[in-house]
Amino acid sequence: MKCISVQELNNWRTNEHPHQLIDIREEHEIDIVHIDGERIKMAEILDNLDKIKKDIDVIIHCRSGARSGAVVLELSRLGYNNVHNLTGGILAWANEIDLSLQSY
Repeated sequence: MKCISVQELNNWRTNEHPHQLIDIREEHEIDIVHIDGERIKMAEILDNLDKIKKDIDVIIHCRSGARSGAVVLELSRLGYNNVHNLTGGILAWANEIDLSLQSY
């Protein structure tokens, strides 16, 4: 499974590296804290494959990286070679990149 650190994602965002960021958490989690990107609930990923780009890097994230890791493995199995799990999820982003974000 391909993974990306929050530092590397931050560099990609700063340097405008083409990528798609997908948050797979539930609405009540997103209401607490979120970063820019698209939202596709974990349970709805397979119904929304057409929304996942194949021509640029795709980063999947959740709270800690566990659920997104499972999604990345499934997408990789389906032939998506461009998907990455955000190591540590939004918790790592809040603790290492944007300290103003709330943790939960």
